[in-house]
Amino acid sequence: MTASSALPDPARNPAIYRGVVLKRALAWVFDMVLIVILCVLILPFTAFLGVFFFPVLMLVIGFIYRWFTIAAGSATWGMQIVGITLRDHRARRLSSETALLHTLGYTVSVAVAPLQLISVLMMVFSSRKQGLTDHLLGTAAINQAAQQPAIV
Repeated sequence: MTASSALPDPARNPAIYRGVVLKRALAWVFDMVLIVILCVLILPFTAFLGVFFFPVLMLVIGFIYRWFTIAAGSATWGMQIVGITLRDHRARRLSSETALLHTLGYTVSVAVAPLQLISVLMMVFSSRKQGLTDHLLGTAAINQAAQQPAIV
């Protein structure tokens, strides 16, 4: 642990971060499929004009979905299915404000391809498997099953 972070130390408890990158990728696929389904269901309510701005519709619906699910459970539904959860620098569940900032950071990195590449590389090579937004906010995705009892 660093002095500024209460996140579990990957050297002392590697199970907390084991497989997190793959699980995040699988969660992302699940979440994207769900967001596409939600957007398709919304299309009739836009008089099908949403077809012309479908990427924007996906960005907006995805933003709302991610913010609200992360704020409610510190994980999207995809993350919950694969067994990971997000924690802040104090190893606590993300607040609504931190969930908003995390979602905003994710959205910006998706919109700017080099940032997304940097984020993925950071997840692969950092000890806590943190992406760019995680590094900036001091958050990390951890395995739910391997959580220490002190992490709530």
